[in-house]
Amino acid sequence: MADLERARDTAQRIVDNVKKVIIGKDEPVELAVVALMCQGHMLVEDVPGVGKTMLARSLAKSIGCSFGRIQFTPDLLPSDITGVSIYNQKTQEFEFKKGPIIAQIVLADEINRATPKTQSAMLEAMDERQVTMEGITHPVPQPFMVLATQNPIEYEGTFPLPEAQLDRFLLMITLGYPSREQELEIIEDQRLVHPIESLAAVTGPAEVIETQEAVRHVYVDDLVKQYIVAITDATRTYPDVALGASPRGSLGLYRGGQATAILRGRDHVLPDDIKELAVPMLSHRVIVSARRGCEG
Repeated sequence: MADLERARDTAQRIVDNVKKVIIGKDEPVELAVVALMCQGHMLVEDVPGVGKTMLARSLAKSIGCSFGRIQFTPDLLPSDITGVSIYNQKTQEFEFKKGPIIAQIVLADEINRATPKTQSAMLEAMDERQVTMEGITHPVPQPFMVLATQNPIEYEGTFPLPEAQLDRFLLMITLGYPSREQELEIIEDQRLVHPIESLAAVTGPAEVIETQEAVRHVYVDDLVKQYIVAITDATRTYPDVALGASPRGSLGLYRGGQATAILRGRDHVLPDDIKELAVPMLSHRVIVSARRGCEG
């Protein structure tokens, strides 16, 4: 129980610290920390300028982790992400120059502006926590999290993410525009300097890893497990759905429920935890049939 209390304290400190930069978006901030606690990745879909990049930067600063940024463009190559082997004339050997994906918190900015081939270069790192170049495996540092942003698909110059890559993201969120009061607060906070410039770390990588391990010890009743599977299975049998959520979605709901329980100060998962997570964790895994899309 003491481990769970320490995990909750660590997670809550991260949430409170990120909120100093991300104003009025409590739920998205908590979901970002849930993804971190679950060792998962997060996709943020929204219009430009609402704080997607700041969310990633403030999260990395709050936990004292290394930060890598990849600005996705149509001419980006896979090697620009993973790294490249360069021949060193002095040693007469090839040396690996690591790419920005080899960092603890990675911002994949506007990921759907790159071609599908380049997007797929992220899959090994996201799934297996490693990058393979010319037969040599290079592990990514721990903790590791990809926070990707994408513009809405109707925007010019975007490529839809492949289903296999969407499935690698634990959850997808939107930030949305702030209210008038929140926007006034944002203007006042940035009048002299951006709050992120003075944001300090409230924990470290070792504590984050301990929190990730503690999540696995939260109790999940058999009835809650059945509820998780029932929700996921419903996405596969609904007539207007062409492709339902995979078992990875069920695992995500299971682990996300455990992390949410810790944030709520409990050592057990409630059905309400699963209900709260169902949309952000399953919506991006579901493809609506073309017939239903035309009607909608």
